Amino acid sequence: MMDGISAVDISAAGTKRGSDELLPQSTGQNGATAIANAVAANPGSLSPTNSNDAKKVKLDTKSNGKASRVVHIRNVVADATESEIIALGVPFGRVTNILLLKGKSQAFLEMENETAATTMVNYYSHVTANIRGRPVYVQFSNHKELKTENAPAQQTAAAQAALAAAQSLMPQTLGVHPGDTLGGQNTVLRVIVENMLYPVTVDILHQIFSKFGAVLKIITFNKNNTFQALIQFADAVSAQASKLSLDGQNIYNACCTLRIDYSKLTTLNVKYNNDKSRDYTRPDLPSGDGQPPLDPAMAFGNAAPGMLPTPNAAAMGAAFANPALAGYGATVPGLPGMYSMPTHVSAAAAAAGLRYAGQMQQQGCVLLVSNLNAELVTPEVLFTLFGVYGDVHRVKIIFAKKDTALVQLAEPHQAQTAMTHLNGIKMFGKPLRITLSKHQLVQLPKEGQPDAGLTKDFQSSPLHRFKKPGSKNFMNIYPPSATLHLSNIPPNVTEQDITSAFTRHGSVSAFKFFQKDRKMALIQMDSIEEAVTALVAMHNYQLSNSSHLRVSFSKATI
Repeated sequence: MMDGISAVDISAAGTKRGSDELLPQSTGQNGATAIANAVAANPGSLSPTNSNDAKKVKLDTKSNGKASRVVHIRNVVADATESEIIALGVPFGRVTNILLLKGKSQAFLEMENETAATTMVNYYSHVTANIRGRPVYVQFSNHKELKTENAPAQQTAAAQAALAAAQSLMPQTLGVHPGDTLGGQNTVLRVIVENMLYPVTVDILHQIFSKFGAVLKIITFNKNNTFQALIQFADAVSAQASKLSLDGQNIYNACCTLRIDYSKLTTLNVKYNNDKSRDYTRPDLPSGDGQPPLDPAMAFGNAAPGMLPTPNAAAMGAAFANPALAGYGATVPGLPGMYSMPTHVSAAAAAAGLRYAGQMQQQGCVLLVSNLNAELVTPEVLFTLFGVYGDVHRVKIIFAKKDTALVQLAEPHQAQTAMTHLNGIKMFGKPLRITLSKHQLVQLPKEGQPDAGLTKDFQSSPLHRFKKPGSKNFMNIYPPSATLHLSNIPPNVTEQDITSAFTRHGSVSAFKFFQKDRKMALIQMDSIEEAVTALVAMHNYQLSNSSHLRVSFSKATI
């Protein structure tokens, strides 16, 4: 293995095996645009997308896994510029050299030290980088340094101009110093969410704040009955941009208001990757006691196309994204929130504060669910399971393909939450595959059209969990776990009565009534799959003439 890599060596090599394997593509364009445009005005080069593309997995397995300050970037658009490549590395530290391989759809980026390169590779191995909407793949190079002395003069000049411009974006006044990659002055924000009527998760915060730069770590907690978060950016420029743009904004209409200031901390110490905290540079961290382990693909943004839509796309609950999220610009006066009423909604509807007005605002509410057990899954089963995460309005099992269904929820953020928590979960022996559907609503069958009971409308169902605004159910949404939370238990019902009913759907390993409220209990099944089966079967189970059991997933264990 060579210690250095040069432009001449690569040009002569043709195709090379290993993590630096070259793939011939069309000839690229020379020259560099202003790095300010690549980073500040076009943060899309840093924006994460959700992808578990098979090619990415294949590339990752080719890497020798040894740290190097040279980073190899593949699948680059043919006319990418040096500035766009450098923009990928700027949040993690000083970029000292670049080699853009024209016609090979690849580039090499040399960071000042291995620490910066390691942080960059770890981050982008779970949060896919994009250049002009195309995902690029980032990993360590087999080479230890870049040697570009023999590169064409025009290419060298373009690279040096882009590198110089990149350094100008790291002003000392903002606390950004060359090589300062893991924290520093004004890189950590404290975020308080006021009037939180809807749940705010680590994933939602990541999707919102990563529009402005690379988010390295997030810690969430409750203090003084208020939801708060600490968010660490890779650089102070991104932290300042997000603070200026998001402070005072509402995530949803008239609620979930962000109050943002700088934290006194210079770096965050994240011990666990779970639903309370996340270190995007350390995918190897444990989930912690009492927390279900996260599927790495789901934990780091694999629930395509993402928790929140991209700017100017239809968004959560009758709302569209705030144009402020499109870049580092100022917020837009007059918008009630990042996810506010669309302009085509009537003034009367907006004045009434309606979260949605008819079918036109249902975009993003329909999920495509596949890989179902066609023999056991019914519309009622899907209504109950997906109803844990939102109010299910309609379910349609595809007549010609009964292992596939459409599930329409009341609001887009409920659909996104359900997709995040249920994608990959096993039900009746098969892992669910869930994506957003292209349909905006589920159509009911026309009169006379054969349906065999595969389409159901549940809008008037009394079993919706989230109809009441501000319901405490919004604060008790957890991923599927082996432990179930039971409520609405009559005083005359015994532990034996309940466990006997649940053992028809799996093995019960533990049971415990709440000490202070015997109307509630925890029951633990042997596996998450059995808990899913039990929840579907036992939610709304009649315990007495006037009492029906309420079942949900619990974050606690027995």
